Amino acid sequence: MTISLLSDANQRLEKALQYVTIDDDVATRLHYPKASLVVSIPVRMDDGTLRVFQGYRVRYDDSRGPTKGGVRYHPSVSLDEVQSLAFWMTFKCAVLNLPFGGAKGGITLNPKELSKFELERLTRGYVDAIADFIGPDIDIPAPDVYTNPMVMGWMMDQYNIIRRKLVPAVVTGKPITMGGSLGRETATAMGAFFVMQRALPWLGRTPAETTVAVQGFGNAGAIIAELLYHAGYRVVAVSDSKGGVYAPQGLDIPSVRQIKNANQEIKAVYCTGTVCSDVDHEVISNEQLLELDVDVLVPAALENQITSSNAHHIRAPFIFEVANGPITSDADPILEERGIQVFPDILVNAGGVTVSYFEWVQNRSGLYWSLEEVNGRLETSMNRETDNIWAIAKDLHTSLRTAAYVHALNRLGDAIKAKGTRDFYMN
Repeated sequence: MTISLLSDANQRLEKALQYVTIDDDVATRLHYPKASLVVSIPVRMDDGTLRVFQGYRVRYDDSRGPTKGGVRYHPSVSLDEVQSLAFWMTFKCAVLNLPFGGAKGGITLNPKELSKFELERLTRGYVDAIADFIGPDIDIPAPDVYTNPMVMGWMMDQYNIIRRKLVPAVVTGKPITMGGSLGRETATAMGAFFVMQRALPWLGRTPAETTVAVQGFGNAGAIIAELLYHAGYRVVAVSDSKGGVYAPQGLDIPSVRQIKNANQEIKAVYCTGTVCSDVDHEVISNEQLLELDVDVLVPAALENQITSSNAHHIRAPFIFEVANGPITSDADPILEERGIQVFPDILVNAGGVTVSYFEWVQNRSGLYWSLEEVNGRLETSMNRETDNIWAIAKDLHTSLRTAAYVHALNRLGDAIKAKGTRDFYMN
């Protein structure tokens, strides 16, 4: 029997609970999402036919504030997946000490099969269906897999039409001209980069002597690969959903991105202007990329990429989870036993929600920050919590993942306790 994503996610919670002293009410609350909404979205297609798509929005916990989380358009989207992502968002917001709870949303489809007109109709229909479930003081959507600023702009515009007023803070990750924040599109990758820059010196690594493989060459993966390339790391492999390339001497990531943006394919090339030439490389699969002999592995694709089936074959001593849930709970002890250090997703990829918080603050105050100010605030936040989690792991002699959950649990526990728990009512 296949374990659900939410049940798998809860395994990390159970382990962390062994290291904290909090009321039983906290664990009971955090095992279940607060509210889950499933909607049907009828869309008139360009050829005149009618299709109905399944949509979801989950608010997992709002003990620390309104819930926050992305909306993804992907064929694998299910209620279980969305609930799991909302669970992770709850802990991610607590790790970064944001005044938010966790949420997530999604629609089950392959967006590449729809025209832009169909995508807009679908997006507006989704907002029509969930309008009473979201709001700047209730739940704030953001971009995720296969959604972008344009999609968030449609969402905000449709919500404005429904409410008959301008509500820019209802979503984040929207276009700059509609109240978006500078730095939001690169925030997930930038936050991960700050964590890596902070942690790798502790591990005795310098950029010039560190090889990196990045699985996933979408928004987050491509940007983190280029940030690492410009910082002097040797990025030797990248891949997308179709496969990847491996060049031991290192890839010219800006050139790879240029080809990807132009032709929607990954090739090992070196470009001068518009002229690109192939370089020596090996074509590899996503599975092969995960098992390369590199110093740092960056899973930046989807969930469940490293499991108990392939954890024994992972050779990178350090993993930074840019994707949500790329490692299953049954793979954790295998990697830990083999001495592989995993920097967890609820820290590493929290840059996106952190800058989403900055955007929400800017929308509500009407004061907008420069890119330098946004990135400076993000670096301060990521460095602070990386330091905190590293110290907790050393103090408790536990993994960085468990340390991150302990850190989040203490903050969530304080918020839940403030509203009254068994100890308060029985004394």
